[in-house]
Formats: sequence, C-alpha cells, structure tokens
Amino acid sequence: MLWPRPGRRLVIALVLGKLETYNADMKFEDRITITPGVRSGKPCIKGTRITVYDVLEYLAGGMTEAQILADFPDLTADDIRACLAFAAARERRLAS
Repeated sequence: MLWPRPGRRLVIALVLGKLETYNADMKFEDRITITPGVRSGKPCIKGTRITVYDVLEYLAGGMTEAQILADFPDLTADDIRACLAFAAARERRLAS
C-alpha cells in the first residue's frame, strides 16, 4: 500500500463493493491549469491540451478510468481524480 506524504490524509473507502484508497487532501490546483492561449482558456490537465470537460465527458459516456488511461498515456489516475475534484469544487461554488 502506498502511504501519503507527511501531512496528507489517506482515506479508505468502500467503492462499488471494493476497498479503495485515495488522498483526501489532493488539490486539483496542482494538476489543473488555465492558460489563455491553450484550448481557448478552458481548464486543462497540466502539461497537456486535454480539458477537464474532455475527461468528464469520457466518464459520463461510460469510459472507465482504465480505458481513458489507455487512450491517453500522458494522463494518470490522479489527473482523472483532479478533474472530478475540479467539477465538485465548481458545483459547490455555484450552489453557494
């Protein structure tokens, strides 16, 4: 099992019938950037031209994390989780 860096929380959750671990303190800001000249200023995964919206649409369309990672070798599982965290934060801001 991988342990988080000092100062980070590790959470174990029951997801779809299996135990998974994730870093509850991951900040999407570490992985998501907005650059005016890249993809018309849409939020992208750092170092790529893949937008948050692209990843969310793939997930909504039924692609699994493994399929997305196979199709886009520059992405990591943490990048996908950062996209979800970004969407959750945006929704939280809109609901406030």
